[in-house]
Amino acid sequence: MTDLQAAPAPLLGDPNTFADGVPHEALAELRRTTPVAWQEMDGQPGFWAVLRHADVVTVARDPERFSAEQGGVVIEDLPQESLEMMRGMLLAMDPPRHVAYRKPLADTFKAKVIAGMEDQIREICRDLMAEAAAAGPEVEFVHQVTAGLPTRVMGRLMGLPEADWDLLHTLAERQTAGQDPDVNPEGEADFSASIDMAMYAIEFAGKRRLEEPREDLTTLILDGDFGGQPMGDIDFGSFFVQLVTAGNDTTKTMLSSGLLALLQHPDQLAELRADPALIPGAVEEILRWANPLHYFRRTATVDTELGGQAIAAGDKVAMYYTSANRDEAVFDDPQRFDVHRTHNPHLSFGIAEHFCLGVHLARLEGRVFLQELLAAFPTIELAGEPVRLRSNLNNSFKRLPVRLGS
Repeated sequence: MTDLQAAPAPLLGDPNTFADGVPHEALAELRRTTPVAWQEMDGQPGFWAVLRHADVVTVARDPERFSAEQGGVVIEDLPQESLEMMRGMLLAMDPPRHVAYRKPLADTFKAKVIAGMEDQIREICRDLMAEAAAAGPEVEFVHQVTAGLPTRVMGRLMGLPEADWDLLHTLAERQTAGQDPDVNPEGEADFSASIDMAMYAIEFAGKRRLEEPREDLTTLILDGDFGGQPMGDIDFGSFFVQLVTAGNDTTKTMLSSGLLALLQHPDQLAELRADPALIPGAVEEILRWANPLHYFRRTATVDTELGGQAIAAGDKVAMYYTSANRDEAVFDDPQRFDVHRTHNPHLSFGIAEHFCLGVHLARLEGRVFLQELLAAFPTIELAGEPVRLRSNLNNSFKRLPVRLGS
């Protein structure tokens, strides 16, 4: 029996499963033997883990059978107040409401519009590199370097007071890292953080409605037509939570996990230094190899079948991007990190109607950040052991000590 076949089945609902790294060998075995696998949870109803690329795509493309809105998008059943808050976010809306809320924002996030932000993003990245150089040579890369980029970009995009950026970053981290005792001593998801951020957003919206409109995303939302009516303050609060939190966490993860992947493959890091034209492809491979989120949940609305497995109405169904992105049926040599990969239909941005609204912004941030990082520091090396975040949702690191050589 090979090591791959002998790998024990992981408990994907347990945050400790990912504490020492993603169990990719065990996931590969499940894809082969049980591609739609039942997973028990402690103190919660269990769920179906959807592990193959094709089955994840099927679920994502069928909101009538698999609802984002009914139970939300995390595998834990949320308190009712938190679930209602989540239902005000784009990622947890079903048609036709999802279309009505997404359409007014689509033009703002088009590739051509986002491309116009490159100079601003490059300026932010250069500031971050200068700050890192002044703090170094050893820095904690996750929080001292990468975290500043999405915080500052979203702050400018939405016209948020600069004095509030650190507060919003802290609230975002409480939401996404609440299962880690270093962030939340209880070691459970901190649902109160989303309420706190929404209350901030409601107060911010009230102030902005009394001011002259500005050319920013906040004005676009507050003046927008969402299904025949303006967005109310409570809906704005939920919307704000998603925009700020999603942009903050996933970008920070992409950049820090991406650097670690490159440090673990120094030959490919050297190639990027020699030929920066490889960087856009490297960003896509980083997203496939180290996707920021393990999964998103749906809830079955009817008795149905997926991948040969019967699923009952009301069952939780989790689309595991971490598994789908290494599906042998789709990717050549999927366990290999390869910045030269050309066929790369990863699912880290989702697919179908919930395809990430900020995809062009994330790609631009990734490309410009890597360009400026490699230009600023001729040598980069690990200065200690990376430490993963305790989470069943976030595929990320909470500490990445590095030494930056000038």
